[in-house]
Amino acid sequence: MNQLIRENIRISISAVRSHFVRSMLTILIIAFGIMALVGILTSIDAIKYFFNENFTAMGANTLTIRNRSIQINMGGDRKRPRYYPVITIQQANAFKDAYDFPAKVAIYYFASGASTAKYGSIKTNPNIRITAGDENYMTTSGDEVEKGRAFSANENFYGTAVVVIGGGVKDNLFKGKEDPIGKIIQLGGAQFRVIGVLKSRGSGIGFNSDNSCIIPLNTARQYFPRANVSYTINIMALANQNLEGAEGEAMSKFRIIRKNRPYQDPDFEISKSDVIAKMLFDQLKYLSLAAKIIGGITLFGAAIGLMNIMLVSVTERTREIGIRKAIGANKKTIRNQFLVEAIFIAQLGGVLGVFLGILIGNLVSYLVGSSFIIPWVWMILGFSLCFIVALVSGIIPALKASNLDPIESLRYE
Repeated sequence: MNQLIRENIRISISAVRSHFVRSMLTILIIAFGIMALVGILTSIDAIKYFFNENFTAMGANTLTIRNRSIQINMGGDRKRPRYYPVITIQQANAFKDAYDFPAKVAIYYFASGASTAKYGSIKTNPNIRITAGDENYMTTSGDEVEKGRAFSANENFYGTAVVVIGGGVKDNLFKGKEDPIGKIIQLGGAQFRVIGVLKSRGSGIGFNSDNSCIIPLNTARQYFPRANVSYTINIMALANQNLEGAEGEAMSKFRIIRKNRPYQDPDFEISKSDVIAKMLFDQLKYLSLAAKIIGGITLFGAAIGLMNIMLVSVTERTREIGIRKAIGANKKTIRNQFLVEAIFIAQLGGVLGVFLGILIGNLVSYLVGSSFIIPWVWMILGFSLCFIVALVSGIIPALKASNLDPIESLRYE
């Protein structure tokens, strides 16, 4: 049996070589269909990973309370965000004190989005975002300290002028191997002592998170006062399974603090950290459907092309089939020979298509800043589709070859 399979593969290779141009055109058509399918689906996986990294950095067990709804415009589907009365520092502190669910609560606001950081004679572009948060902010936001430390509750309480800087700020202000810890920098005209450096997170949606600084909340209220500022509250449940309970408790407590009556809708928004990612993922399903349709249409054309090349091959090799039958080959042997040939051509197209698809998908992954992806599921799908295409397009020519009369075949031409 193994010898027969090897012989069929050898004959298939010989047939491809003898009709190289025709075989290569069929292989390229199959490869294009698989490339479109694997490439687009791999690109979608890369985009999903990128969005997931950017929008769920706080973790799946984090809730956010803010005074407005989230706005996302996709195509023609535009919804205006709803704005509610601002969340004051008194309301935010009252919630933090009253919330007794097993979770960490953080209060923060964006003190500035276009500040300049300065160290000595070196200064950055005016694109530094300054976030003012309490001692729990960095835990709930997913920010990690790579060097140094975060500020303490006492430093926040007393409004100490300390700062944790992002990697981009460090690279711009401190050249070479100079240690930024303990150095004094200027932010918005005020002086701050650097106590930590954030772990790099790269570019996010709309800004570079490395060009950021985090300062204590009470410090920011001294140096970066803003009129009518609305504070945001993060709630990180200590266990993922408690998220629903944490959300219910937060809704109840904050309704009381905001003096919402039982029959009124809440005048604030509670959202999960991954809500934007889920909305985007929902939109990507249409792109995935388009990829499958494109790949399906191309593979349908490839199946017709492969069937045509196999029918022509049967006609051209009629005498060869007659000779094989005359020396003892049965119908099953002849049928399997042509099926193996069809499968061999289809799998060559599959290998080329999968390789190009992975290449295109990871090119998109590189451009959006995502990780290298090996799409095992789409690879298996691609090879499986090639096998199905080979069987569907090869069975009719194989049956035609196996049913040829040996006498008539020997008399052909």
